[in-house]
Amino acid sequence: MDRNFHNLVSNFTFEGEFIDAAPYGFGHINDTYALNYQITPKTRRRYILQRINHNVFKNPVGVMHNLERVTQHIQVKIKELGGDPLRETITLIPAVDGSSYYQDPGGNCWRGEVFIENAQTYQIPKDPAHYYNAAWAFGRFSSLLADFPVNELAITIPDFHHTPKRFSQFIKALESDPVQRAQDVQPEIKFLLEREAETSMLVRLTETGQLPIRVTHNDTKFENVMIDDRTGQGICVIDLDTVMPGWIDFDFGDAVRSGGNPAAEDEIDLEKVRFDLNIFDYLAHGFLDAAGEMLTPLEVQNLAFSARLITLEQALRFLTDHLLGDVYYRIHRPGQNLDRCRTQIKLIQDMESVFDRMEKIVNTYW
Repeated sequence: MDRNFHNLVSNFTFEGEFIDAAPYGFGHINDTYALNYQITPKTRRRYILQRINHNVFKNPVGVMHNLERVTQHIQVKIKELGGDPLRETITLIPAVDGSSYYQDPGGNCWRGEVFIENAQTYQIPKDPAHYYNAAWAFGRFSSLLADFPVNELAITIPDFHHTPKRFSQFIKALESDPVQRAQDVQPEIKFLLEREAETSMLVRLTETGQLPIRVTHNDTKFENVMIDDRTGQGICVIDLDTVMPGWIDFDFGDAVRSGGNPAAEDEIDLEKVRFDLNIFDYLAHGFLDAAGEMLTPLEVQNLAFSARLITLEQALRFLTDHLLGDVYYRIHRPGQNLDRCRTQIKLIQDMESVFDRMEKIVNTYW
């Protein structure tokens, strides 16, 4: 793979003289680098250079089409609101041919972006207000795209959050049982089978025209929001490779799934895994403060349920991979996908036990 950065960066319209490049961030999918440029003898500027992992994103051109269209739309909205588009959304640096990306001789797609200074991402929130601010940022992202023509976006990962199809994949893995693991996970299998009816609820509401398809982020983890160093506000949603048509309920639900559990996703000691209702309150408050006005009553009605549903979907995916021999998710120890499944199941159980309170919290802020 080409790591001649002088050659790579010459294919973009970065301003100034290239100095050096260094790996940046905590991402595990794309290769990300911070570039240093000399603008004047006393002024330097940083940019982001990123290689799209085409083993994960099979259609990198479609990914860049979506990213370019969505960020241009958001920039116009931010300007209309009197904000700063260079800080409040991703700004692409065009390639020298005017394209939004550069494809190297090895077929790798690269993109350049403005580096957002005086803000950072966090893997672990510093205080409860961070949950509110991150959720607000995701809600604002959705709100700014409320009038975007969703049919103009490419579907870069087909059926990404199609829970009934995830359930079907689970059943096929269970029936084939290629590495003979099903006999050892009967309680987990039983738990998931008992919730089959829930998997089709959002799909059915969409097929009957009751739920809209919107522009969705599809990876609403806390670390995908840049937090302003001075104000603590969530200023910019990043990692837009998964942006495509989807359900806004799932964007909220995945923020809850990933943020509402203070333990690790693969925690072995399930006593440490719990659904934190106070964190849910912050997330619901922030998201609805930013996006509440754009949501339909049925979308709001399904926000709490979506947290359970996407957690169920993730449990299905983890157990499916465990049954197939760990062929999709990278593992670092035997049984890690099973442990990941069990943490999701524990979260579902906790959510089910306080579900009426979750719905009351949602209604409080809408």
